[in-house]
Amino acid sequence: MLESAEYLRDSTEMADPLADTLALTEAHCHVSLGFEAIGDWALRYPATRRLKFTAAVEGVCWIDFGAELRIGRIELEPGDVVLFDGRHEFVKGNSDTVPVGDAVEAFGAADGPIARFGSGVETGVGPKVVGIGGHVSLNRTGEEVLMRALPPVIHLRATDERAATFRWLLDRLLREASSTAPGASLAADDLAHLLFLEALRACLAEAESLPVGWLRAIADERIAPALHLMHDQPGRAWQLEELAQAAAMSRTTFAERFRSVAGVPPLTYLLNWRMRLAERALRDDDQPLSALARSLGYTSDSAFSNAFKRVNGVAPRRYREAVRATRVTDDPDEAVTA
Repeated sequence: MLESAEYLRDSTEMADPLADTLALTEAHCHVSLGFEAIGDWALRYPATRRLKFTAAVEGVCWIDFGAELRIGRIELEPGDVVLFDGRHEFVKGNSDTVPVGDAVEAFGAADGPIARFGSGVETGVGPKVVGIGGHVSLNRTGEEVLMRALPPVIHLRATDERAATFRWLLDRLLREASSTAPGASLAADDLAHLLFLEALRACLAEAESLPVGWLRAIADERIAPALHLMHDQPGRAWQLEELAQAAAMSRTTFAERFRSVAGVPPLTYLLNWRMRLAERALRDDDQPLSALARSLGYTSDSAFSNAFKRVNGVAPRRYREAVRATRVTDDPDEAVTA
């Protein structure tokens, strides 16, 4: 139950905007089937509109998103990870000389945790590629906030600074995904979540390549002190002068810097963050609207309701009724291809 502005963390902990936001998105990773391809192969994967990841554990292959994304073909080396938004179909393989097969059919024919295919799958002759993948399920807030904050495709290379961490996670992830040991599926999903977090950290290290938005704002060291204050005490009536002082900048410089990386003015960011907190409380809690309003710094129910309606287009009470009436459980098996 949201009873105070600091309900997200223990009072002794410092604000972590990345952890805060991921908690609100209810991001959860699901591992799909791994694969072992021998010989020549190419498979077409459908668009799923889910945040997905795929990785090469052994061998080399490529992933081609076509001309629509203007990215070209991405070559995958062992340990490489590709994170993408799932809005476009793509082809993955190692050969242009074989007919392109259907990934859903290839993985659907698997009789275990590993799908096997390729021109040499029967004979064992040919180059071997082992890979794994999955998707990240998000709530409505996550789909709006996280999907918009990331580029459509991110290629994390095994030669990058975090290569050792990625390699260990991938090896362990494949081992758990291929195991029948008790708790293996849970371990695989937890490892996938760690892999996703490491991918986001890698993105933060290359913040200049990120779209303007909250993820890029989190990575900006100059505005970080102000961002931490807003996340630590979202219910406080922050003034622009206070936030600028925390960032050791003038009001004008701070406001310009904040907007250039976050895409919105500081106090608009604070308003939006309060509304994200309100959305979760309305989805998950039964507390009175008056208590929720006070916890987020509003002196009256009407002030909170007006702010919520201005951002979300609907009054808080109607939002609560609507989300609870239409809530469905995400199906982690919707996308089983890696």
